[in-house]
Amino acid sequence: MDYFIPYLFIINIISIIIFSYDKYKAINVKQRVPERILHYLEILGGVFGIIITMYIIHHKNSKAKYYLITYIILIIWLLTLYYFRDYILQ
Repeated sequence: MDYFIPYLFIINIISIIIFSYDKYKAINVKQRVPERILHYLEILGGVFGIIITMYIIHHKNSKAKYYLITYIILIIWLLTLYYFRDYILQ
């Protein structure tokens, strides 16, 4: 588990960069990052960075379907972290 915290840090940084890039593309009316890619990043652990960034840059927080899926992934991550907390903190 020595690599778990650094992994989460790196995947969240990558997720924040890609999410912000999608916002940039949305502003400039160019081809966007598919939502399924953003959700894959969330499933991989980037949900924490994406949710924070969602509110900081005001991106995707008005899309109900995206919002719902993101929060479901967050709840699953929080429950998983809680369930495996002893194993993670070793």
